Amino acid sequence: MDFLNGLHPIVQALIGGGFTWAITAVGSAGVFAAREMSRRTLDGMLGFAAGVMIAASYWSLLAPAIEMSEEKSIPAWVPPAVGFVLGGLFLWAIDKTLPHVHPSMRTDEAEGVPTAWRRATLLIVAITLHNIPEGLAVGVAFGAAAAGMPAATVAGAVALSIGIGIQNFPEGLAVAMPLRREGLSRLKCFWYGQLSAIVEPMAAVVGAAVVLIAQPILPYALAFAAGAMIFVVSEELIPESHRGGRTHFATGGVMVGFTVMMILDVALG
Repeated sequence: MDFLNGLHPIVQALIGGGFTWAITAVGSAGVFAAREMSRRTLDGMLGFAAGVMIAASYWSLLAPAIEMSEEKSIPAWVPPAVGFVLGGLFLWAIDKTLPHVHPSMRTDEAEGVPTAWRRATLLIVAITLHNIPEGLAVGVAFGAAAAGMPAATVAGAVALSIGIGIQNFPEGLAVAMPLRREGLSRLKCFWYGQLSAIVEPMAAVVGAAVVLIAQPILPYALAFAAGAMIFVVSEELIPESHRGGRTHFATGGVMVGFTVMMILDVALG
């Protein structure tokens, strides 16, 4: 932690985003050991990822945004509400535009604009889409800590990075295994699995830079990242985890993920 405190916030964000990407790569490497992943396991993993993102959205992003907004002349609910809605709309626009398909969908059910892309490409794009808000969240958290706001700390940003990293491990495997079923080699499955998270360090740097340049938008930026993450949870992770029919198992994953992220944030943040 002391090592991070001495670094520039953009470097901190790059390290945080790089960590979440690296854990995705480790998860993707599981394709070399595992022959197949059951639908039940996938549902639990998706539920776990959803739980982590829900908890992180509140404790690491919305709660600090609300606390910062209380110091402004406008009603305290305005910045977090506006930022949260804009984050959701931003992901909605990308979701409607960029072609992608989820693991349990048929290729003809692909979302976004019509395309002739292969199913494997559409699967990779789907996961890459929801890695963008995760990277933004990490970057904004480090940028907020650098702004000197009592509600945001480097420890809290580290807790967020660890939480997202933990849920990226099963996520990496959840990306690589469906690609294996599409006929790709194990090496290609690993490559594309880790590549789906390469946007996280990039988005983290962007998030931190924006906050540092325009500090007055900080509570809006925190809530924006939260809104984008909750959109992904509601639009993709939870519905996908229920498609296999094991709703209680998936919900158990949500509860475990939420609890893990809550413990991390309270213990470290």
